[in-house]
Amino acid sequence: TIRTNLDPFESLVDADIMEALRLVKFPGFHRGLTLLEQNVEEGGSNYSAGEKQLLCLARAMLANPRVLVLDEASASIDRETDGFIQQMLRNQFPNTTLVTIAHRLNTIIDYDAILVMNDGRLAEFGSPLELIERNGLFRELVDATGEGATSLIQMARTAQKDREDERKNSILFE
Repeated sequence: TIRTNLDPFESLVDADIMEALRLVKFPGFHRGLTLLEQNVEEGGSNYSAGEKQLLCLARAMLANPRVLVLDEASASIDRETDGFIQQMLRNQFPNTTLVTIAHRLNTIIDYDAILVMNDGRLAEFGSPLELIERNGLFRELVDATGEGATSLIQMARTAQKDREDERKNSILFE
């Protein structure tokens, strides 16, 4: 059932499970507790790829991990849902280290640090803006997006400024 997939150790209360389903906007969450008893067939074959990803995201929220590894978390979904999931990750996992394997640069352009791999080896590491300004492999990937490059660069600048402002504010209030 959805319940056993989200709470395999039967340690959560229904309200918390339903809240996670609501936050990820899982289809049918408004039906209430009857949704929790809905069967999940082998491999989740009765759900779309996007619905399975939302269930995984809800389960991760309920587990409240210190580290969350995401492998193309939004690869099988449209850009609007991808944007929603990216915002959800930033809002619902503030104390979780996110390790994201991504091909869509907009997914990671505002992360604290990016590790670029090439042929299975570390090619570059740094903040998105540092990597862009370094004019290396990451910059080549950004430029290869064509007209989207300008937007990605601006997003990296904004994220860097926001991090710097946050650091300044935390120092002021300590």
